[in-house]
Amino acid sequence: MSPAQEDTPAVSATRTYDEVAVGDVLPDLTIPVTRTLIVATALASRDYQDVHHDPELARERGSKDIFMNILTSNGLVDRYVTGWAGPAAVVKAIRIRLGAPNHPGDTMVLTGTVTAKSDADRDVDIAVKGTNGLGAHVTGTVTVCLPGEATP
Repeated sequence: MSPAQEDTPAVSATRTYDEVAVGDVLPDLTIPVTRTLIVATALASRDYQDVHHDPELARERGSKDIFMNILTSNGLVDRYVTGWAGPAAVVKAIRIRLGAPNHPGDTMVLTGTVTAKSDADRDVDIAVKGTNGLGAHVTGTVTVCLPGEATP
């Protein structure tokens, strides 16, 4: 294997519906919450609210610092589930609720568990939770449709 190949992350194979069982636990995903992550993702999602990029104004509004926006949290939940499910999985719904804010310098750990399967449409529900030093940042359910057979 060449050095360039060693540096390239492998794309995981897509899980099939039959490979997944209710109760399966997804591996944790640890995300360092940096100031750059908060600001860059707020700007990328066109969320120019000052609480996502200006520490002084965020404090004036009652926060201890800038904090992550919901669009970023939603995207990270999507990344977490699709990273586990694989590239052929289709996200059908993401239903989340925010709790404790993600501030710079903290770490969010995403966890998940398969909670339901639907044989009629190969949908799989995954309960997801993202916690940081203050508690639960994001909780919710993601529904994905998985293929019936392995994809090439």
